[in-house]
Amino acid sequence: MNNGIKTDTDPVKCPSAPSIFLENVSFAYPGEEIFRSFNFTVKGGQWTCLIGPSGCGKSTLLRLISGTLRESLSGHIRFSHGNDHNRLTAWMAQKDLLLPWLTVLDNVCLGARLRGEMSVQKRERAISLLENAGLGEYSNSLPLELSGGMRQRVALLRTLMEKRSVILMDEPFSALDALTRLKLQDLAASMVKGATVLMVTHDPLEALRLGHIIYVMTDRPAKLSQALIPPGSPPRKPGDPVIVSLQAQLIDRLEGRDET
Repeated sequence: MNNGIKTDTDPVKCPSAPSIFLENVSFAYPGEEIFRSFNFTVKGGQWTCLIGPSGCGKSTLLRLISGTLRESLSGHIRFSHGNDHNRLTAWMAQKDLLLPWLTVLDNVCLGARLRGEMSVQKRERAISLLENAGLGEYSNSLPLELSGGMRQRVALLRTLMEKRSVILMDEPFSALDALTRLKLQDLAASMVKGATVLMVTHDPLEALRLGHIIYVMTDRPAKLSQALIPPGSPPRKPGDPVIVSLQAQLIDRLEGRDET
């Protein structure tokens, strides 16, 4: 039985991952305005974290960038080179969205299967990912046989399997226990170096461990402010005194006690 989570796996190779530009974006659900003349740049090749209270539009923002939500959208969302969302982006939603009739291995390989691109090499890569995430013995299991945290691991691996230059993640580690969360954060960080990552999280420490830059989103329609640029390269050690100090600052920002 392999419960270990390794980080020596094949990273995404993105020599020039695109930046993402949102320009004067407005969007509303029926009777509910989410964005009004909203501007935001996600810098290419970096891990950007987006943190803020529930309901302020963070998940909606990911869906708009992914191209899965277009109705009632005005303004422009563009990438610095090419706007083929399907080719450039991989998106991990809050719900794991595993197909219950497919095995764990087949769920991880879902993108390649749908595109008719399955190969021995892709299957071997998926098996390696599962082993690295401590799920090797569950490759032939069905999702209903897994715990919630294990299902979330599979969903994360399915996203990483795509090896896209833009990776959008919505609370990717929220269902994991504390130790597994730290290990999976390390695994993800090792695999997406050089990619453009935008991650929504409610966890200040998680944002500080993984983000090159952290933004706080508030209000409705949404407002965005740059919060912190943590020192050093992710993944950072959670017990680092500097990170602990920055965590307190970030919590103050979230609670509105520090507007600087």
